[in-house]
Amino acid sequence: MISFVIPCYRSAKTIGSVVAEIEKACEDIPKTADGYEIILVNDGSGDDTWETIKGLAESDLRVTAIDLARNFGQHGALMAGLSRTKGDVVICLDDDGQTPADEAYKLIAAIENGADVAYARYANKQHSAFRNFGSWVNEVMAGVMLGKPASLTVSSYFAAKRFVIDEVLKYEGAYPYLIGLVLRASDRIVNVDVTHRKREVGVSGYTFGKLVSLWMNGFTAFSIKPLRIATLSGTLFAMVGFLYGIYTIIKKFVIPDIPVGFSALMSAIMFIGGMVMLMLGLIGEYLGRLYITQNNSPQYIVRDIVK
Repeated sequence: MISFVIPCYRSAKTIGSVVAEIEKACEDIPKTADGYEIILVNDGSGDDTWETIKGLAESDLRVTAIDLARNFGQHGALMAGLSRTKGDVVICLDDDGQTPADEAYKLIAAIENGADVAYARYANKQHSAFRNFGSWVNEVMAGVMLGKPASLTVSSYFAAKRFVIDEVLKYEGAYPYLIGLVLRASDRIVNVDVTHRKREVGVSGYTFGKLVSLWMNGFTAFSIKPLRIATLSGTLFAMVGFLYGIYTIIKKFVIPDIPVGFSALMSAIMFIGGMVMLMLGLIGEYLGRLYITQNNSPQYIVRDIVK
């Protein structure tokens, strides 16, 4: 059985065609003709998305619509959808039609050939320059902080075996990050080349603030490397400051009349002070997220479900 999970945000005009494409694709794959389900999760959209996916669920028993109480972000919505899946293979894709549902068979084939997870890879991405930049930063962050292989490209369109999804769902923290959860569940992860379409309606729901929040989830929930970088940076700046102090003393003995550099001193103080505040903020971010998690802050809250 195949489960399709789609987080929906302001996609009332596109989600219908995505669902229709999935149904058509499953008809063309005999083994999934009657063995699939579609989980649609409304992530606090302000338009008619909920009414649209609710109607889809009411007209097709294979479609389940979930309405979240507010906007929890893409990964929170994915966790809500994954928790309702029953499939042996779970496929996650976008609600805007840019991820080709009619090429899901490529991901399924990769799973059947032995992979635990198959991520779609696009030769020519049709996102905006801003979104492409965000994806690039996400790739770099996942590689440095989470140990993602350099040869692996991650995306929002992927398929995973049941045991991987079960491992992902064991995470109960308030800040889910699917890439980190998948990477720690298995190392048998492959890429599959698929096409990427242009967006026909609307714009991406990812703002700069949401991208920053996503990156913070990635490296504060699944890695302590930023803290180690902070420690190394502090050590380095302390050594530089000590050496510069020795240099200043020697310089004063050699050239007694040299004036003391007030501007240089203030620049050094501002720079070091800024770095200290940055490191303290980073530590505070870790402690704050730990505090929120200990208070059992939910990943998502479901308002309604229609099957």
